[in-house]
Amino acid sequence: MTDSPKHILIIDDEENLRHMLSVMLTRQGYRADTAADGVLGLELLNAATYDFVLCDIRMPEMDGKTLLARALEAGIAAPFIMMSAYGTVDTAVECMKMGAYDFISKPFKKDEIVMVLRKAEERERLKSENRRLREVVAGKDGFCGIISRNPAMREIFSQVGRIAGLKTTALILGESGTGKELVASAIHNCGARAKKPFVAVNCGAIPETLLESELFGHVRGAFTDASGDKAGLFEQADNGTLFLDEIGEMPLSLQVKLLRVLQEEEIRRVGADASRKVNVRVVSATSRDLEADVRSGRFREDLYFRLNVFSITLPPLRERIEDIPLLADYFMAKYAADGGAVPVRIAPDAMRLLSAYDWPGNIRELENVIERATILCAGGAVTAECLPPRVRSGMGAGPAHLPDENLSIKKAEDALERDLIRKALLKTGGNRTKAAIILEISHRSLLYKLKEFGIE
Repeated sequence: MTDSPKHILIIDDEENLRHMLSVMLTRQGYRADTAADGVLGLELLNAATYDFVLCDIRMPEMDGKTLLARALEAGIAAPFIMMSAYGTVDTAVECMKMGAYDFISKPFKKDEIVMVLRKAEERERLKSENRRLREVVAGKDGFCGIISRNPAMREIFSQVGRIAGLKTTALILGESGTGKELVASAIHNCGARAKKPFVAVNCGAIPETLLESELFGHVRGAFTDASGDKAGLFEQADNGTLFLDEIGEMPLSLQVKLLRVLQEEEIRRVGADASRKVNVRVVSATSRDLEADVRSGRFREDLYFRLNVFSITLPPLRERIEDIPLLADYFMAKYAADGGAVPVRIAPDAMRLLSAYDWPGNIRELENVIERATILCAGGAVTAECLPPRVRSGMGAGPAHLPDENLSIKKAEDALERDLIRKALLKTGGNRTKAAIILEISHRSLLYKLKEFGIE
């Protein structure tokens, strides 16, 4: 139960049943009001807000089915649980089709009504959590399904907004797990093609022998297993967007054919004699250094320039420290809702470890860590003990970017101090007093170190 007791309205013409339910539910921690018929019940529903309604079906003046219909017309959101005696089960099912949450048959045991109410509470909690998640994504920190407070990411939001309505090809760069597909989806969903198909394919996950057929389709008899005609992904994405993830893994033999499609805006199915026009916006992504691949001959230069008309480089999560609490809370709520667990909070000790860790796997790794934590600590706070050993020990955290040849303890200490100071300032929004408290040093010492390290 939550700190605030759930408010229940009991509507039944049997006085003894009303009294019994009221006493029982009050003992279970609920607040209970009662009404002897549907007319009085509707008046109470219009006058106050209830979390749930227990409503008999057979009553004088106004039966439960009519009351339910009137309540729905009036926009009353409280879930109805209908109470049906023998012979009214069919009517109860009709009520559920109208919008009632559930029904329970009389006579019932105390545990039965409590269990139905607990299930209803859980459903409402999940609905509320899902609404909250949608509000987070749509709120001031959200943009087309992406959430961030980081200035570099906010600039990327602006870039996406500028190109979303165009057909310009875009290349999204960034380490694995930084959310490249989310950005590609945002480019699609924020533009005129939003209601058209968004088709994604991982070029590195499909064998080279099958990739051409997957992209361009084939005709019957084109190869041994081609038992019929098949539309490729370009045709499936017609008038929409095709997202080519891990484009750097595409074999050279196919790069030439992709270049021709981008230039001519037409595809030819494997084994076909004629080409067909397609209207597809292509967005590609890679975690590879394509410029280096071009220099080594691994990737065609002409295709690189065709794909890289507009490039977006996503920062790794270690450079988005202010987003770690935001993303951690989002994933925690998401997995608590998916798993049906009571939403948990992240304790300060765990949040400090999450913020200090370097996240080599980026957002994908953070999501996996939070999902694991919600399973281990379901119903309680996520503490340091809920986190994997690598996060607790700080492996991958801090200034893990020192060259291997640097063995100077002084330089390592300076790098550590500089990194912690920057993280503390990011965490406090630039508030030096609060940063000094987090760092457990005096304000004067912090000012001295800011000057020493040249940190603005």
